[in-house]
Amino acid sequence: MTMPKCQLYLISPLDVGGDFPARLEEAVAAAPVAAFQFRVKDMTQHEAARLAEPLQAICAAHEVAFIVNDDMALAKRLNADGVHLGQGDGDPKEARRLLGPGAQIGVTCHDSRHFAMEAGEAGADYVAFGAFFPTTTKAVEHRAEPEILTWWQGLFELPCVAIGGITPDNAKVLVDAGADFIAVSGAVWAHPEGPAAAVRQFDTLLAG
Repeated sequence: MTMPKCQLYLISPLDVGGDFPARLEEAVAAAPVAAFQFRVKDMTQHEAARLAEPLQAICAAHEVAFIVNDDMALAKRLNADGVHLGQGDGDPKEARRLLGPGAQIGVTCHDSRHFAMEAGEAGADYVAFGAFFPTTTKAVEHRAEPEILTWWQGLFELPCVAIGGITPDNAKVLVDAGADFIAVSGAVWAHPEGPAAAVRQFDTLLAG
C-alpha cells in the first residue's frame, strides 16, 4: 500500500491587493496546489469579500480549494470551499452547521495532541500542527516537533497539515514524518525568482 503523496497548501500574504491575483495565478499554474488559504486581517467583511473574489475565481479555474482563515461568516458569504479555525475562532461543529456537510474545516492545533484529538472529535476535516521552524509570517508561540506528525499518522485517518517557516530546504523532514500537506506562505510569495519557481521547487520535493 502506498501512502498518497504530500500536497502543497498555500497561505496568502496579508496584502492580497495590487498585483497579487496575477502572482496567485502564476503560482497555481506552475504545478499542482491542493488548497489556498485566504488570510487577511483588520478589514471589513465587505472589503475582504471584494479582495477574495478574483482569488477565488483563480482557485476555481485551477481546481484549488479556497479556504477562508478564521472567519466562518466570510466563508459562508463567499460560499468558500472551507474555513480554517484557530483555537479562538469558534467550534468546528458550529462551522459545520453554518457551512454544510461539504465544507472543508481545518483547525490549528499548535503542538497539542489534545487539541488535535478534540478537533477530530468535533468533526474537523484536517488538523494543522506547527510552527515547525521560525517564521516571519506570524508570531510563534508554539513550536512543534516532526514526531507529532508521525504520532498522528499512526493513530488517525484524518489528514494533518504542517505549518510554520517551511521552505524547500527544510520541508523533507516533515514530509518524511508523515505530513499530508505542507502549508507555506513566505517561501512562495517572497521567493527571489517568483512564486512559480517556488511552487515548482516544492513540487519537485514532494514528487521525490
